[in-house]
Amino acid sequence: MSPRPDVSEQRKDQILDAAINVFARLGFHKARMDDIAQEAGLSKGALYWYYKGKDAIIAALLDRIFAWEMKDLEAVRTAEGPVSDRLLDLTRRMAAYMRRLSLLLPIAFEFYAVAARQESVRHALQRYFQTYREAMADLIRQGVERGEFHPVDAEKVAITFIGLFEGLFLLWAVDPQAVDLPQVGEVAVRLLLDGLKAKE
Repeated sequence: MSPRPDVSEQRKDQILDAAINVFARLGFHKARMDDIAQEAGLSKGALYWYYKGKDAIIAALLDRIFAWEMKDLEAVRTAEGPVSDRLLDLTRRMAAYMRRLSLLLPIAFEFYAVAARQESVRHALQRYFQTYREAMADLIRQGVERGEFHPVDAEKVAITFIGLFEGLFLLWAVDPQAVDLPQVGEVAVRLLLDGLKAKE
């Protein structure tokens, strides 16, 4: 008799996909584990087998969103070519990513509200921000070392880029008609890059 296949990762993905739909529809506060189980087509017992509660699902969703964003950043950070071109490429990737996953926007921004009340979510966001900041800072340092950028505090510049992206995403989520994310993002990043250029 052959062993039963391990479907735990598939089941976790199934639950997280269902949670995205439920949280987008009801918000974190109103959503119940019953709602997620029903959306996933699972019993409540099966749901609790994989996630002990709503907070655990929220943390897993945060990890998922973070992993998606870091995949693009890592690809750009380790690519060849001028750092300026790679930062513009990252801007385009992130704009495309956010437009494809617009359903996740309310969830992504609700993380910030939850983080103000729940220490575990705040710490998860802090870890994410630290990892993201370190990768961005490394990219900026590459630009300085190659002579593309004048000497700068790479950490502070990384925070500036991240703040720019986060702010534009928030404005786009509020008023997508007024904010053309790819165009405005590229204009903003080019302005920052002009300020970083090494003096000739």
